[in-house]
Amino acid sequence: MPSLILDGNSLTIQQIEDFLQGGFKVGLSPAARAKVALGHKCISGILEREVPIYGVNTGFGKLSSISIRPERIERLQVNLIRSHCSGVGPPMRIDEVRLAMLLRANALAKGYSGVRPIVIETLLKMLDAGVTPVVPQQGSVGASGDLAPLAHIVLVMMGEGQAYYNNRLVPAAHALKKAGIQPIVLQAKDGLALINGTQAMTAIGIINLIRSRDLIKHADVVAAMSLEALRGTPAAFDEGIHALRPYAGQITTAANFRRLLEGSEIVESHRDCPRIQDAYSLRCVPQVHGPIRDTFHHVASILMTEINSVSDNPIVFPERNLVLSGGNFHGESIAFGMDFLAIAMSELASLSERRVEHMVDPDVSGMPAFLTEGSGLNSGLMLAQVTAASLVSENKTLAHPASVDSIPTSANREDHVSMGTFAARKCRMIIDNVERVLAIEFLTAAQGLEFARPLRASEALEAAHAVIRKKIPKITDDRVFSDDIFKLAAMIRSCEIVKAVEHVIGSLAV
Repeated sequence: MPSLILDGNSLTIQQIEDFLQGGFKVGLSPAARAKVALGHKCISGILEREVPIYGVNTGFGKLSSISIRPERIERLQVNLIRSHCSGVGPPMRIDEVRLAMLLRANALAKGYSGVRPIVIETLLKMLDAGVTPVVPQQGSVGASGDLAPLAHIVLVMMGEGQAYYNNRLVPAAHALKKAGIQPIVLQAKDGLALINGTQAMTAIGIINLIRSRDLIKHADVVAAMSLEALRGTPAAFDEGIHALRPYAGQITTAANFRRLLEGSEIVESHRDCPRIQDAYSLRCVPQVHGPIRDTFHHVASILMTEINSVSDNPIVFPERNLVLSGGNFHGESIAFGMDFLAIAMSELASLSERRVEHMVDPDVSGMPAFLTEGSGLNSGLMLAQVTAASLVSENKTLAHPASVDSIPTSANREDHVSMGTFAARKCRMIIDNVERVLAIEFLTAAQGLEFARPLRASEALEAAHAVIRKKIPKITDDRVFSDDIFKLAAMIRSCEIVKAVEHVIGSLAV
């Protein structure tokens, strides 16, 4: 079994993606373990001198002025976790929770949090054994870390709460016993260090990022298919146009389109037609998909920084024999990133829906109304476009930035919060909607290509059409189109359409 060794400094998004696919044993590097032990030794030494350390021998938040006697310090950590398990709502997805656990272990592995090595090793054992805590997804304001979500993870480490084990929901104590893992007994700083981080919002954010990358590729492919179905011109993708406005994403998108359309009989058949330019949803794809790409890369840089950073408070500096309080738990960077990504992905669906509308409108497309030959008796894809419009409108509301909101908490001690976890959650909702809108466009574009026969699209797009037709037959009569949309959304998630295209022309750039 391949191993993923955490050192707190070198975790990559590719490694995370591999981890999420399963089959990885996770470990802690010897150097990181030594540094973690040094951090814990520093905390212990300072405690022996009875120096006040926030959250270690004091209360929390507004209660930080209250000193805790040495014999009550372990109880303080247990009380912290139990009281902070105040999350509500549906549970986070299992992959999100597992990734949050991995990310917290990686942050603690840097050695600046004062925990014992066994704390990190318990997290990693749970990951290896498939013990996944049940974590309600609502309750974090994204400021003093993802306190509520992470507390629910720690609760299971203590043998309390509920967890998924062998695909069953069971009491945490049962799951740990079956997995051969001893519940953790929290000591000074352990509980606080486990929950004072941004790992819930970052985990959701990274999964959003991975899905966004794949959706951007699919959007290029389906937009090119729609261009073919609508007899659009490739002139707008000429390299010279984009060299004059050299945004990286715009240039990349135009280059992808030139490759996707190369060798098309459909394009060649109307090369000399009188239409000079197409609607913006076709002509301006590089100018819209391009900024979406640029935003994607900006958000990726934020997340890459976050996954190898210390998001904790207080922070232990063993080499200085010092503990300092700061604000590295604040999630504003992630909040901004998720809001930016949400806006960008909303635009991906907005442009897609406009192309769907053009294809089902006979006055625009020149094809049968709603892409069915039996118009009247058959309604065709009339309501598929309505569904796409509904999802796009949902996204307009969901794209309102969460990060512009703040609400004071903890008796006004925590007087500005990021709302980063909600930003990540609603970005996830937008991405779900984008996936469905693109599925609807694939349905319409594949049907639109049927009306171009016997002319064929480019080899790359015919490969996409062929893989779709293996599961989605040509529309001849009305049927339950939700079934087709669900199947196409699943095909997008598995990337089988893009893989078929890339088998012909090589990897599409993001």
